[in-house]
Amino acid sequence: MTPREAAARALACLDLTNLDADCDAAAIEALLARARTPHGPVAAVCVWPAFVAQARRGLAGSGIRVATVVSFPAGTAPLSATLGETERALGDGADEIDMVVPWRRLAAGEPEAVTEEVAAVKATCGAAPLKAILETGELATPERIRDAADAALAGGADFLKTSTGKVPVNATPEAAAILLDAIAASGRPVGLKAAGGVKTTADAAVYLDLCDRRMGPGWATPARFRIGASGVLAALLATLDGAAAAPAAGGY
Repeated sequence: MTPREAAARALACLDLTNLDADCDAAAIEALLARARTPHGPVAAVCVWPAFVAQARRGLAGSGIRVATVVSFPAGTAPLSATLGETERALGDGADEIDMVVPWRRLAAGEPEAVTEEVAAVKATCGAAPLKAILETGELATPERIRDAADAALAGGADFLKTSTGKVPVNATPEAAAILLDAIAASGRPVGLKAAGGVKTTADAAVYLDLCDRRMGPGWATPARFRIGASGVLAALLATLDGAAAAPAAGGY
């Protein structure tokens, strides 16, 4: 896979994200403009629930999906609050829900809490894809990461997502490999989202290559693979344009 091929594939699978604490309506307008690129649209934009309606209006007719986050970033919201947040987001036009699972409870020996909350939110989502954010960097060990993946899959998650992008360790190829193994073992058509820390075309290529090797060529399409990032778009476009990428910014 050449860098240009990797950049084209990653662009089509990108969830272009603004989950900054100081995000405002102007920042969302800028995000929506960036989502339509000279090399084609990204898969989705991922925004705070307060901006879902604005994103839905701004992307009308574009084919770009609107994703939002619930119980974010801590994963400690009461389930009733998470369900209410999900219902409002869907009513405002969200196409996809990214939910932080109660990973602390799993780490404390309660994997059933993850399964139960994922199942409840998925029931509210209906046909809208639910991405279960496992916070793999905080779970840390392969055993806990796999337990979280299995628990989320048992609850009906449509994607396993590595991270919030708000902790010191976010997406890693090692964690992504564990999630892909869990997906393969489940026998279900579940996707993977690598989020946080993907800064360059080379970073994106690592995850695409991992999917190709573990799941087979052609698996990593927008229906089954996403990259959650804010800063990588400039690098992907620079690769596609044959130009040098600017240094990656911090953040998601």
